[in-house]
Amino acid sequence: MRSRPPFGVKVKISIASGKGGTGKTTVAVGLALAAKSAVLIDCDVEAPNCHIFLREESPKISDVFVPVPRVNESKCTFCGTCARVCVFNALAIAGRKIILFEKLCHGCGACVVACPAGAVEEINRKIGVVELDSNGELLVITGRLDVGEALAVPVIKAAKRLAPQNGLTFIDCAPGTSCTMVEAVKGSDLCILVTEPTPFGLHDLQMAVDTLEELRIPAVVVVNRSDGRNENLKEFCSARGLQIVAELPLDRRAAEAYSKGKHPLLELNDWKHIFDELLNTVIQTLQDKFG
Repeated sequence: MRSRPPFGVKVKISIASGKGGTGKTTVAVGLALAAKSAVLIDCDVEAPNCHIFLREESPKISDVFVPVPRVNESKCTFCGTCARVCVFNALAIAGRKIILFEKLCHGCGACVVACPAGAVEEINRKIGVVELDSNGELLVITGRLDVGEALAVPVIKAAKRLAPQNGLTFIDCAPGTSCTMVEAVKGSDLCILVTEPTPFGLHDLQMAVDTLEELRIPAVVVVNRSDGRNENLKEFCSARGLQIVAELPLDRRAAEAYSKGKHPLLELNDWKHIFDELLNTVIQTLQDKFG
């Protein structure tokens, strides 16, 4: 049985879902553990939790910054150009005063370019961190947005930049289909969509599939907490040409292990077999894609 795909190039597999609580992290961590030698990036930066199952020692931490404007009022003519070009309304002119709303600023630099007096420069503002761990041959990269911050995308980009340039990489994405999910799945060779056999799961799976089609990223589906009666899901996947690569059982033992911070693969022999089979199926899918 192969423990990793036979690719000499970088292969990125994202794990996403339309909604939260479907089991993305369960699948992402399970596949990384089954692969043994791989990279796992936790891009759910507002609530990262892959490390709970994998952390063995203190991580190496690096800060993530975004540029924000600083106005030299001795040069400023208070013409208001910087405020007018800011599409995020992060700058305002109040008489002879420049007001900056830091947490609205996206660091685009338009104000610096537009200022006719050259009075605007950029300084760095910390918004989060990236944590680097190892677990055996598994490299774990965790993006973590600071409490109260809103700009998750720069932290996701920083986490993805730390990944090696070859080998197998799994990316645990944020739930939903907003810009955080889009940034996390961007550049993926394959996206595994994790869903559940509920009306909410199916509804949000449809949104995730639509998003991936716009991004032209191929997808497969994993059904978590399956009771074996997933006819609506199967009909939808068949209609959209999606392969269901695994149905993870509704298993109280797995839930009990998870609640204790233990991944089911490490606690239950049958779950190790489930993820070994899932990894082999994903590898075969990638081999079919790359030829």
